[in-house]
Amino acid sequence: MSTVMMIDQVQETIRVYSRPGCHLCEELIEQLLPLVDGKLGIQVVDIDSNEDLVAALGTRIPVVEFRSKEVCQFHLDVPAIQAILVDLDRS
Repeated sequence: MSTVMMIDQVQETIRVYSRPGCHLCEELIEQLLPLVDGKLGIQVVDIDSNEDLVAALGTRIPVVEFRSKEVCQFHLDVPAIQAILVDLDRS
């Protein structure tokens, strides 16, 4: 099951692969929220709900993905997120 947060008429979504009780995941999401507020939606995907995701990601979480490309893992790459936002502003 996945949870979509902060969509409010936002066209694009950034995806965070996570699992319940993952403190790194919680920290990354807390840091990501103010960066993308009103610019991108955030979809938090619980990898434990999908065997294929567990096999692919295992303990390599959190992973942030945008447009089917991995942006960062374990820790938020703020410059990478800011670059995504700049590119969105240009479009």
